[in-house]
Amino acid sequence: MTQDTRATDRADRPDTPFRRGFDRRTVLRGAAVGAASPLIPATAATATAAAATDAAPAPARGGGRAAGSVSWRWLGTAGWRIDVGDRTVLFDPYLTRFPTGLFDGAFDPGTRLRTRPEVVDAHIGRPELVLVSHSHWDHLGDVPHIARTTGARVVGTETTYHLLVSLGVDAGQISVVKGGEVLDFGGGITVEVVPSLHSRNKKCAYFAPGTLNAPPATAPKTISDLPEGDTLAFRVTTGDDGPSAFLMGASDFSERAVRGLRPDLAMIAVPAGTATHQYVPRLLRALDSPGVVVPVHWDNFEVPLSGSPVRDPAMDLEAFLTQVGKASPATRIVVPDYRTVYDAAMRPGGRRRDR
Repeated sequence: MTQDTRATDRADRPDTPFRRGFDRRTVLRGAAVGAASPLIPATAATATAAAATDAAPAPARGGGRAAGSVSWRWLGTAGWRIDVGDRTVLFDPYLTRFPTGLFDGAFDPGTRLRTRPEVVDAHIGRPELVLVSHSHWDHLGDVPHIARTTGARVVGTETTYHLLVSLGVDAGQISVVKGGEVLDFGGGITVEVVPSLHSRNKKCAYFAPGTLNAPPATAPKTISDLPEGDTLAFRVTTGDDGPSAFLMGASDFSERAVRGLRPDLAMIAVPAGTATHQYVPRLLRALDSPGVVVPVHWDNFEVPLSGSPVRDPAMDLEAFLTQVGKASPATRIVVPDYRTVYDAAMRPGGRRRDR
C-alpha cells in the first residue's frame, strides 16, 4: 500500500511521433475533496483531453504496430488491467476492497483476509500474467484466487513467492525477480523489472516491513500477516516499439534505477506525505518527462468499484497535479476512472473485452 500516516504515524528529449500526440497538458480537475465525496467520473472529464489533442491514438515511438490494439483499465488503488490484442496482463489487482477501518480512524491490523470471487472475476478477464509490486494486502490480496483459478503466471519478489505458495498457488506459476530483469513474454509483451521502494510515513518509517526467505509457519490469515517484502516497479512495453508504461505500486522510487526507462505513460502513486524529498520533480526528471502521467493510489480502496472513485482524504491529489504541471509542463495528465476503458494513449474509448 502507499504509506498512510494514519496506519503508522522533464531535460529536453528527442521528439517522437508518440510524444507529439501528447503536446498539450490537460489537467483533469474538479474533484470533490473528502472521503465521502466522489470524484467527477473521468469518462466525462477525459473527453476534454481527447478534444484538445488529435482524435486518433498517437502511434508509439517508431510507429509500433501494436499500439492500436492496447487498452487500459484502472482497477483502483495501484491496479491495472492491460489488454494487448487477445491477451491480458494485470498489475496489483486488488478488487475485493474489504473494510479494515483504515479510512475511518479505526484501523485494525488483525482484519481477516478475504476474497470475493464474484467481484474479482467480473473485472479480470482471462489474465495470463500478473505483476505484483509488493505484498501488502491492497496489492496481493486477490492474487492467490486469480492465480489458482486462471493459471496466470505471477511475477514478484521472493516474499510474494512464499506467501502465494502458502496460500495454495502452484510454485511453478511464480517467477521470482529482484529488479533489473527484462522478460520477454512473446507477442510483443516485454516487462522490465525495476527495483523500487515503498513509501514511508512522516517519521520516515515503513508500514508493515519485512521479507520472507522461507514459507511462513502458517498460511496468512490477517492483513498483518502480509509484510511488504521489498517493492518493485515495472516497465511494460506493448508492441515492438511501444507504447511503454511505468507502473508503480507505492509512492517512492530509486532514482538511479528508473533513469533511462523513458516510458510513454507513467502510472504514478500519489504520496500521502512529504517524507520522500522532491518526490514528483525528481521522479519526472528521472523518467525524462513522460508524455502522460496518470495518478494512482489516491482512492479509498475500501469502497466498491461499482461507482466513481472516492478520494482518500489523506491524499492531496490537487497538489500532486500542480506539482506534475510545474515539473513537466508538456505532460498530459489523466485522472482515471474505474468505469472507463482507455486506448494506448490513455484516451477514453479503448476496445472493451470483458471475458
